[in-house]
Amino acid sequence: MLAKNWMTRNVITIDAEESMKMAYEMMKQYNIRSLPVLEKGNLVGIISDGDIKRSSASETTSLGIHELAYLIDKIKVRDIMTKKVVTVSPTLTIDEVAEILLKNEISSVPVMDENKKVFGILTRTDILKVLISLTGMDRRGVDFGFEVPDEPGSIKEITDLIRTYDGRIASILISYEQAPAGFRNVYIRVCQIDSKRIGPLKEQLMRKVKLLYLIDFLGKRKEIH
Repeated sequence: MLAKNWMTRNVITIDAEESMKMAYEMMKQYNIRSLPVLEKGNLVGIISDGDIKRSSASETTSLGIHELAYLIDKIKVRDIMTKKVVTVSPTLTIDEVAEILLKNEISSVPVMDENKKVFGILTRTDILKVLISLTGMDRRGVDFGFEVPDEPGSIKEITDLIRTYDGRIASILISYEQAPAGFRNVYIRVCQIDSKRIGPLKEQLMRKVKLLYLIDFLGKRKEIH
């Protein structure tokens, strides 16, 4: 899954010579938390709601209301923007972008094309949308968590059994986090399964593999093991 397939293409930007007040109003209008800053069409910085809050706190605490209004209209975006902008290529994978956001403690990153122009923007919200898509959240049924041996065929044995109960697999996710050495955790979402067959399926699965949890969205109940 590539950045270019999940980024926001219609990027809202602001000119470096615009005021802090304008930046604030644009973020409020478009319900966004950051704006790439351009100068003659080139990316020269990024301004976030955090930049505005920090500047407001440091520059205006001792001012009267009229002085405050005057100042926030005169402060330029270029004076408070972050100049060292972290950017990404449109061909980076989503997990690479997520790692960059986490490592740099930022909430968004401009996506640049081959001409070094802003091509799009990816935010933490976009990453969450990817997670929802990967897990098949719109196809709620039954969620299983398993601890399985880290060896070929261990997942197939589970999925084959699920299919014998006419369960349709919406997603399979794998993680080695919090799994013992030699094992991995597997998370499977199953949809279109008769709720009456969940109990017998669970019993058979537990004979074959360690069941971490079962969440039954069909029956509106949660079982934890």
